[in-house]
Amino acid sequence: MEGSLGNGQDLVQNASMGATELIREAILDGRLQPGQRLKEEDLARQLGISRTPVREALLMLQVEGLVVAAPNRGAAVRSHTPDDLEDLYVLRALLEGHAARRAGVRITEEQVDQLRESCERFDALAPEEELRELVRENMFFHSTILDIAGSARLASMVRRVIELPLVYKSYIWYSPDQKRISSHYHRQIVNALAAGDGDRAELVMKEHVFEARDLLVARLRSGEAPAPVEAGA
Repeated sequence: MEGSLGNGQDLVQNASMGATELIREAILDGRLQPGQRLKEEDLARQLGISRTPVREALLMLQVEGLVVAAPNRGAAVRSHTPDDLEDLYVLRALLEGHAARRAGVRITEEQVDQLRESCERFDALAPEEELRELVRENMFFHSTILDIAGSARLASMVRRVIELPLVYKSYIWYSPDQKRISSHYHRQIVNALAAGDGDRAELVMKEHVFEARDLLVARLRSGEAPAPVEAGA
């Protein structure tokens, strides 16, 4: 009896973790937009699971800050004002800059190669046709540096201020020129890391983050970017 109950709990837990990953991915790649309502029954039907693991997944994503819940309105993808995003980018620049500095004294030749390969994949993607893949590759690049930095606490803090801006960046028109600028920063960061120059890596990482901030916030303020869907819509 205890064994069967334990197996059942494991199945629910596994379903909850799987649902969390799938919903998070849908938020980050833009399929679920900022402000969009998240109905348990709809998500359960789309994922082919019961509502219980979906409910638990939404609670986990609330803790991460990707989802917000309001009385009588249910859960929705969290949306932010331009001022909120500006603050997030300042925090991100400080934290990722520190991560790049730490990575500069820890990185191996194999890890340098991984980052250079990421740069190649990034360059090969077309922003007009492969925006989601571009966002994913960008996330891989930054996450790899966090892993190299070797601090689980720092990585957790950084990922919480990286993911929300990525939600919004999915809706920004990403021109070839803007992609080229990002690519340039990525390669300069890799060069600094390969040389073991943590100071230089930190400086370039901060410049990279602030450039992205200025682009995103300016477009949100000007109304060029699509407005987030209201939670009640």
